[in-house]
Amino acid sequence: MDRRGSGSFQGNRGGSGRGGFNRENREMHNATCADCGKETQVPFAPDPDRPVYCRDCLPAHRPPKRY
Repeated sequence: MDRRGSGSFQGNRGGSGRGGFNRENREMHNATCADCGKETQVPFAPDPDRPVYCRDCLPAHRPPKRY
């Protein structure tokens, strides 16, 4: 029996398959990267007391993955 296209798990969630949210409808906010100073957009309202990083600089600030 072929089950493709007949109510897959992702299709029933109503989202993108990643937590049920839709990236296309997010409100984006302008911010300046704390490392390189480049203008970027983030999906949250930046807090002036916390640094914001662009996509290029963010990986350097994430903890290493533990497997």
